[in-house]
Amino acid sequence: MLDQVAELVREVAHTVVLPRFRRLADDEVSQKAPGDLVTIADQESERALTRGLTALLPGSVVVGEEAVAADPAVRDRIGAGGAVWIVDPVDGTNNFAAGRTPFCVMVALVNDGETTAAWILDVVGDHLTVAEAGSGAYRDGVRVKTRTDDPGAASLHGVVSHKYLPEDLRQQVRANAAGLGGHTAGRHCAGYEYPAIATDEQQFGMFWRILPWDHTPGSLIVREAGGVVRHLDGTEYRPVNHQRGLLVAANAEIWDTVHGTLFPDGSPDVDPT
Repeated sequence: MLDQVAELVREVAHTVVLPRFRRLADDEVSQKAPGDLVTIADQESERALTRGLTALLPGSVVVGEEAVAADPAVRDRIGAGGAVWIVDPVDGTNNFAAGRTPFCVMVALVNDGETTAAWILDVVGDHLTVAEAGSGAYRDGVRVKTRTDDPGAASLHGVVSHKYLPEDLRQQVRANAAGLGGHTAGRHCAGYEYPAIATDEQQFGMFWRILPWDHTPGSLIVREAGGVVRHLDGTEYRPVNHQRGLLVAANAEIWDTVHGTLFPDGSPDVDPT
């Protein structure tokens, strides 16, 4: 099924998403919430993926970003058991709508609450990263593995996403991030950030708002490449969690180093969403 889903993702990306890149009419872009865009490509991509994925796996259900936007109760299907597809029809919509890259199409398969497979397609670059639980992670057919050493905080580069952070925590994180070798606010596309950790383009990423379509596909890819994906209190990320705060790292030692640098007084208090 890995190849069948990959073919479906590519087909939808190339026939639905890419043809609208830099060709969106004004009435084909709207806001779900202030600053949170949706386009006709998001909507049509999700419909096409939903049809294709449920046909590949009869009896499965889909939790898509746009379906949840229309009915938040759809998200509860993830914890209901059985086979659930988690779909981000256009990850990086704000980039896509502005005529910028990166943007991706992402899919994950969750069985009884555990992620078993993931697909991330960089649409413009046509790079496909795939993982299957217990079988490793692959980018364009070549196995990828995270780095196994920890060169120390001053040599680590990655993402510290300030967006959505409470103001007091934002100030703390911004100040402490100076102890790292380098950091950015990210490319506004989780489908870019996770494979970049798996391939050692960067070594970590810290995020606050955790939505399953943004983080479930990439979390399996990083883990299968050898990395770790944990909440700020050290608990492992699972797609059924509603907890805020996530730190992704190339290995456990780097996770400890980045966490200790950003939060030297220990993990911040985090309320569930």
